[in-house]
Amino acid sequence: MATPANASTNIVLRLEIDKGKTTFGKIATAIGDAGGDIVAVDVNRAGKATTIRDITVNITETLHSELIVNVLNKLDGVKVLQVSDQTFLVHLGGKIEVTPKMMIKTRDDLSKVYTPGVARVCMAIHEDPSKAHTLTIKRNTVAVISDGTAVLGLGHIGPMAAMPVMEGKAMLFKQLAGVDAFPICLDTTDTEEIIRTIKLLAPAFGGINLEDISSPRCFEIEQRLIEELDIPVFHDDQHGTAVVMLAGIYNALKVVGKQLADCKIVLCGVGAAGIACTKILLAAGARNIVGVDRAGALVRGQSYAHDAWNWYAEHTNPNRETGALSDVISGADIFIGVSGPGLLKVEDVKKMAEDAIVFAMANPTPEISPEDAEGHVRVMATGRSDYPNQINNVLCFPGLFRGVLDCRASRITEEMKLAAASAIASVVSDEELNEYYIIPSVFNSAVADKVRDAVIQAAYESGVARRRSNG
Repeated sequence: MATPANASTNIVLRLEIDKGKTTFGKIATAIGDAGGDIVAVDVNRAGKATTIRDITVNITETLHSELIVNVLNKLDGVKVLQVSDQTFLVHLGGKIEVTPKMMIKTRDDLSKVYTPGVARVCMAIHEDPSKAHTLTIKRNTVAVISDGTAVLGLGHIGPMAAMPVMEGKAMLFKQLAGVDAFPICLDTTDTEEIIRTIKLLAPAFGGINLEDISSPRCFEIEQRLIEELDIPVFHDDQHGTAVVMLAGIYNALKVVGKQLADCKIVLCGVGAAGIACTKILLAAGARNIVGVDRAGALVRGQSYAHDAWNWYAEHTNPNRETGALSDVISGADIFIGVSGPGLLKVEDVKKMAEDAIVFAMANPTPEISPEDAEGHVRVMATGRSDYPNQINNVLCFPGLFRGVLDCRASRITEEMKLAAASAIASVVSDEELNEYYIIPSVFNSAVADKVRDAVIQAAYESGVARRRSNG
């Protein structure tokens, strides 16, 4: 969840300017030469000799802030009084808060929400634990849990540094689906300790969203929690990516007029997301997937470092293709990248089948840039917001958890993920569908509701729903 390389933000520079020594024109030129773009100028205070101005500057890289300040400090007659970064200002004190659903104004109010009236509610739950889903926040609350070991684009930065990401995810849960989510970052990387801690926390929550936990530990942590808890557990880095990817593939195949079962798919990056993408593609009907990692194509019969790769080799690559990415990409209809920057070359894309589909989802820098792929690829998608067809997990997790909470699902099945993918794809109508619009915007308000409804229906069909949802 790192900022894309060319993402922009605004800083506000408060400058004291000596009118006799410099001009605003010199200041503006200096800012521009340093890479800044002035978007607003406000006079804070004006005197005979000096003036104080607040200059809002758009910058595209973090280093530009220091660079601009250093340049301005060298100008005669200019003093930098303060630098405010609007992104940091948004995070001051955190981005979320807890608010009560009613105000306590009288003794009677107090006696109902706390002592003595609350005792009756406590005993009702003690006698029938299922009532916790209706009489506490459990019915609408998800824990967003990380250990900070695999924060997207940043890597192992630890639990405290991961908190801003988890807070942001909690905001998206609430805004897009009305789900109350709480960020929890654990100060341990021990698999057993993480599993035990989450199990101890689980009574307060209706679902667990695992986030940014490194591979291969994430596989065991998720699987054990699914087996040992009676609430849904969902590692979004794996399955959210897979669901949205599949939604995009469904619509991309419509554009090029191909069937999934007939396509050769090459996937680069056999980690947590790559394995989840492969599993959902197989469940959707794909038959020829070749997974490539640092060691080259994974091939049945070989022995690999961890069980996940051994499983992968046994269930993919039916023609036992070998070699590096450039070797196995020949004739591929679809490329899916969940690896690293620049790994797919123009020469590789030229070897693909006609009307090739490329999902280069490495973030912040894709496996191949859309500019380099242009002219050689029919449909292109990335994980970035500054190009068309962004594959973004936010299209999945809010609506999915809204659905599982509303029907009180005990777990999330493969059928529910497939249903979510189809729902996301369906938001793009046949009239709207084209090479540059295969996936809805993250701000499309219809997505969460469509995903919710599809997930609930699939939960009933899978036999994991424990409550008939209203609506």
